[in-house]
Amino acid sequence: MSGLMRFGGVQIEACEHYQKQSYRNRCYVRTANKVDALTVPVLQGTHHQPIRDLRVANDQNWQMHHWRCLQAAYGKAPFFEYYAPYFEPIYQKKWTFLFDLNVELLTICLKLLQLRIALNLTEWYDKLASVGLFDARSMLNPGNGPETYIFHQPVAYPQNFGVDFVPNLSIVDLLFCQGPSASDVLKAGLRE
Repeated sequence: MSGLMRFGGVQIEACEHYQKQSYRNRCYVRTANKVDALTVPVLQGTHHQPIRDLRVANDQNWQMHHWRCLQAAYGKAPFFEYYAPYFEPIYQKKWTFLFDLNVELLTICLKLLQLRIALNLTEWYDKLASVGLFDARSMLNPGNGPETYIFHQPVAYPQNFGVDFVPNLSIVDLLFCQGPSASDVLKAGLRE
């Protein structure tokens, strides 16, 4: 989210090929005992398939698992009751395409953070970004360490479990724990 805050408008890559082991279908939340990965299962046959056409595997009950995990992890967080009604309908719907789910989640998060950022979807894939555009497509991956934080330096805030701060969790962690102050936390960590 910090990366989006640096720009008034962004282009969301809708035509790239799906990349396994990426943030495209996963996020991390802090539960009572560990950091847990919430993964949206996708249908097989993803090789050379545009991200926009990637189908969610709805034969697994991932929605109930995700929602129960969020309730267990954040049900007692200070702002869960205020923000949960925005997210709960997401987990009650059967999604056909992963891309549509991601755009909906991003739109909700931007609204809750009160960020006005124009989102534009690409219509074709360009291997190289156009002149004047900052290309961050391959810079955000779960396997990357702190040395690759190009947009922000995580700022510690009180989280729901434990005393040690865990950086780079899903934006819902920040929203449920900090509420309206979430944007200020993100701004405090922006890199120049």
